[in-house]
Amino acid sequence: GRACLSHSEPRARDGRSGEEEEEEEEGRYQLYPGHIPTSPLQKALLAAGSAFMALCDPYRHDMVAVLGETTGCLALPNLRDKMKHHPEGYRILQERPRIRLSTLDMARLRGLPDGSLGREYVRFLENNKVSPDTRMPPKFVDDEELAYVIQRYREVHDLMHTLLGMPTNMLGEVVVKWFEAVQTGLPMCVLGAAFGPVRLSARKLQVLATELVPWAIRSGRNASCILNVYYEQRWEQPVESLREEIGIFPPP
Repeated sequence: GRACLSHSEPRARDGRSGEEEEEEEEGRYQLYPGHIPTSPLQKALLAAGSAFMALCDPYRHDMVAVLGETTGCLALPNLRDKMKHHPEGYRILQERPRIRLSTLDMARLRGLPDGSLGREYVRFLENNKVSPDTRMPPKFVDDEELAYVIQRYREVHDLMHTLLGMPTNMLGEVVVKWFEAVQTGLPMCVLGAAFGPVRLSARKLQVLATELVPWAIRSGRNASCILNVYYEQRWEQPVESLREEIGIFPPP
């Protein structure tokens, strides 16, 4: 007689269903919590779309984040290598510290002397009404270690504002992006530095071109890698001392 084909779900040899095997296969490619595996074509489409949205609205931090992840395939390994070949940077890679409200003792930082990194960092957060918890976790970086590198870059961004003495308005963001572009080589930073000034007034453009950009570029070239500083262990250090140690020239 003819064999009767069952309409029930086929089982794998070890008793698992095809659906369970498929879920396991998908999970195998999720390299860290929240990771979304993407093909090169998908990354290119995400990069193009996020770049367009970020240029239309520079304050769309979600689009800026996606752009950084989908275009950092060359810059991120270079930053990771710089950290691996530096004692403090290597320890950061091993210990994976995070800068979030849950890891910061805000009362202690507020109690530090004026001019210290911790006190000035908290002052920057409060004056500009920003929080370290707004930094998005990586999703599209297909390497767990590189995902941490870009996460670390995002979480020290406000510390760059503090060290450079720049606010979070458009002028301040453009100046920080010039510094970060030289420091990191991330295409996202280069794009922000190049196209951010289009929204500035003529007076601010003049100040930017004649004073702030030359200073940011010189500081970026002179400074050691900003990811090689264990900022969480430097809260008591005076900002001026840390600037001198890193190689950042005093703000104009």
